[in-house]
Amino acid sequence: MKIAFIIGTRPEIIKMSPLIDEVDKRGIDYILIHTGQHYDFEMSQQFFMDLELKEPDYNIGVGSDSHGKQTAVMMEGIEEVLLSEKPDIVLVQGDTNAVLAGALVAAKLHIAVGHVEAGLRSYDKTMPEEINRMVADVCTNLFFVPTEETAINLLFEGISPEDIFITGNTVVDACHRNLKIASKSSHIMSELKLEGDILSLTLHRAENVDDRERLENIVEALLNIQGLTIVFPVHPRTVKTLKEFGMYSKLEKAPHIRMIKPIGYLDFLILESNSKLLVTDSGGIQEEAITLDVPCLTLRYNTERPETVHAGGNILVGSNTEKITSNIARILADDSLYQQMKKAPNPYGDGTASEQMVDAIQDAFNQGKLEIKPPEKIAGGQMKKLLIVDEQVTVAEFEEKNPDCTINIVFDGVNPKFPHSNLSIHGKTIMVSQSCATDF
Repeated sequence: MKIAFIIGTRPEIIKMSPLIDEVDKRGIDYILIHTGQHYDFEMSQQFFMDLELKEPDYNIGVGSDSHGKQTAVMMEGIEEVLLSEKPDIVLVQGDTNAVLAGALVAAKLHIAVGHVEAGLRSYDKTMPEEINRMVADVCTNLFFVPTEETAINLLFEGISPEDIFITGNTVVDACHRNLKIASKSSHIMSELKLEGDILSLTLHRAENVDDRERLENIVEALLNIQGLTIVFPVHPRTVKTLKEFGMYSKLEKAPHIRMIKPIGYLDFLILESNSKLLVTDSGGIQEEAITLDVPCLTLRYNTERPETVHAGGNILVGSNTEKITSNIARILADDSLYQQMKKAPNPYGDGTASEQMVDAIQDAFNQGKLEIKPPEKIAGGQMKKLLIVDEQVTVAEFEEKNPDCTINIVFDGVNPKFPHSNLSIHGKTIMVSQSCATDF
């Protein structure tokens, strides 16, 4: 078996790193295809070295461009590599243009696609990431989802539960793996000479930094925060708009705000783990925060990581000045609330996601499920039915008694549940697909 990893940005490399380790440990043949959105030395070769990963076998070097041009160049380069290497499965991670390009090319070439972190939905189609992950999931064969909630998103989109694997998120594996590396190499805390409690801030999303009113509201909140030193590694995009809107000097002069140049992932991981609070508009940092037991406030009005909010470790505050300042003040003033957020259960698993994914891939390969073949039956279609189950059976027992039926979703009252094989469905409503295919 041969696996092709397609990676393009730092978050993808980070979350793929424990999966690459697991594949390497088992002696499975694999190649790394780096599309190269992060294309300078620090964000490419040096980053692989920092994470103790081998350098990519292929670097397409797409660089920065419009979404259309960038995706087109990536697709052309990925297609050439896949035709040459002929992997059994292509693994993509998350929601970047590399995910979109890799999934589309592999699907067109009839190569199986495994989507790591499948099923996330913000339901905001103004976000390019939302389009990328939705299109990628259309092309996917094995769906590796972090939580039952994300699995249910896919069930409502018609994906068979047999193809969905609830593994947890590799962000947990990656945090544990990479924090060990960071503790050996990072000196960020001593270099910054920080005293007292710190709040680490990231701010880079276009809807925040390119919108003057939103950015002004966030800046006003930052200036009014008390009792913490704010450490703010400033993204180049954010520097540009802060200066254009005349806000940069206000932050620079504030005695409680330390504006620093962007720092490497390992340094930031150490900074996160030593923070009292995290404030961010990043998706990945919401996951890292709950993994590292640091309360998080998210500068967005929606999130594709709602599990962090439901678990109690994350609060959505948008760009509302009063919400940002009042929530930070409330968390700092109420130790029981702070501890509740700090100890919020991690919805992303126990750090074994990578093992579970490789187990699923090997099992699918051994059963021939990675071979993409045209159908051999004349399709009669599928009928969808809602049934109320009045017998004492599990999902597996029901499907064994009714071999032409697959249980898609189980409803416990009004709440949808994933149809785990050992789930009792007595007294519950189920949605089933009944096959009408016929052999001739």
